[in-house]
Amino acid sequence: MEQRALKRFVLAGALVAVAGISTWVYASRSWRARDGGPAPSGVQRIVPRDMRIRVEVLNGTQVRGLARRASLYLRDLGFDVVRFDQDSTTTRSTTVVLDHTSHPEWARMLSEAMTGSRVEERPDTSRYVDITVLLGANWRPPPKAFYP
Repeated sequence: MEQRALKRFVLAGALVAVAGISTWVYASRSWRARDGGPAPSGVQRIVPRDMRIRVEVLNGTQVRGLARRASLYLRDLGFDVVRFDQDSTTTRSTTVVLDHTSHPEWARMLSEAMTGSRVEERPDTSRYVDITVLLGANWRPPPKAFYP
């Protein structure tokens, strides 16, 4: 009976140690991203912490999942992506950034992040988003980071 209790005690200690190490690794990655360091994807944040730029990403290509990948990339940069979806109205060859709230510096910042996409001003105060990104076939997501 004593041997069995000892095995349970060792197993419980090992589980607690694994849980503690996992929590420490996760927290250290998120703290680095939150403090302005590179995010887990290796991308440096460009949007200031006190600024909230709401973005909608629409996939105008036939590549499945491109809007989701662009959303993850833009979130790593500090943009607040509130919606991503497939744009079923048209297929695009180039990426376009639509500025709805007349903040050209925000649209320019996002355009540079999307490898110099064209910016168009389309004021619309009834929209929930500040900027809409219409992804075209010319945009390629950055390569995924390798996590050892």
